[in-house]
Amino acid sequence: MTDILFGQSYYLRFDAKLWRAMQPYPPLGTLYAASVVRQQGYDVALFDAMLAESTQEWLDALAEYQPRYAVLFEDNFNYLSKMSLLRMREAAFEMIDDAKKVGCTVIVGGADMTDHTEMYLQKGADFVLVGEGDESLAELINHLEARDTQYPAEIRGIAFMDNGKMMKTLPRPVIRDLDALPFPAWDLVDHEKYRAVWQEKHGYYSVNMVTTRGCPFHCNWCAKPIWGQRYSVRSAKSVVDEMTWLKENFTPDHIWFMDDIMGIQERWIEEFADLLDARGLHIPFKSLNRVDLLLRGKTIPALARAGAKIVWVGAESGSQKVLDAMEKGTTVEQIYEATRQLHANGVKVAFFLQFGYPGETREDIELTLKMVRDLMPDDIGISVSYPLPGTTFYERVRT
Repeated sequence: MTDILFGQSYYLRFDAKLWRAMQPYPPLGTLYAASVVRQQGYDVALFDAMLAESTQEWLDALAEYQPRYAVLFEDNFNYLSKMSLLRMREAAFEMIDDAKKVGCTVIVGGADMTDHTEMYLQKGADFVLVGEGDESLAELINHLEARDTQYPAEIRGIAFMDNGKMMKTLPRPVIRDLDALPFPAWDLVDHEKYRAVWQEKHGYYSVNMVTTRGCPFHCNWCAKPIWGQRYSVRSAKSVVDEMTWLKENFTPDHIWFMDDIMGIQERWIEEFADLLDARGLHIPFKSLNRVDLLLRGKTIPALARAGAKIVWVGAESGSQKVLDAMEKGTTVEQIYEATRQLHANGVKVAFFLQFGYPGETREDIELTLKMVRDLMPDDIGISVSYPLPGTTFYERVRT
């Protein structure tokens, strides 16, 4: 019998587009939470839905581990998880029901759970972790293990039902000292299963990491319900320590840094590159960055030195009018200059582009197409402007 079975409700198989692309990554947010709770002395196990065939495998895991607690995250760590298919939410509801049927206390957390807290409680979850869940979860489990009969109203960042009414406690401040967190529970991951898929489809093995949580910028279409506007950053040494540990234990060939924005702090990238040089450790990586921040100091040469192979930037539009309407805080000129400098330093560039933002005209679209023709990015991710719940953009469209 296991104390806690962690699971995630993101099944790659249910997302046809990303299933075809087949670039699976372990559920990093879940692994962080599992590591924090395990540090408290609990026995933990992981059900990783990423490569699972169906929710039947969750039932199999419940039977195998017989946990007292089932902790479910809607995981892909960053805000993009908010754009998961409705099928993922339905999977989460199935998993909650399955866990309740075998007598588990069910705790759920993630972006969708934060946005639709009452819905998940009504579907059977005993507790919802609202916002960043690592510390709230550890505190809640300790409370429940103490057999305290009072509802945990003093625990920040949770919600629960009390006599048919939803109770939501005070928000929990975000974690500022990320270096104090243990590394994710990487040992719970079936690395060989992931490696086989990556090698077959792409010829190398990639794993995911983060150097930060949160984003201080205010693009009005972007949803950051978990990490918020407060920006917390790991030290460059902590990140390099984890890279070293991963290389020694699981030998990845590539890393995806999943941060909303990597390297907001000036000189962080330079220090990162210096530490990698000192250890002789260079693992190729991709990251997400802002064009205005890339143009500071020696950031772009340092990224190249550290091992950046491709940098994704939120170009969004070639029209300054549209960028300003999005409250992006960047300029078309910066997109041009950052792209040229990255290419000059041997780093590939990929653009996130949006079409259909309110007020966008045919002329604006033509400016975006011209920018693409002029700069020839190495990859492009295209989306239609979509009002996500919890965003300023959503409220504007609604009204």
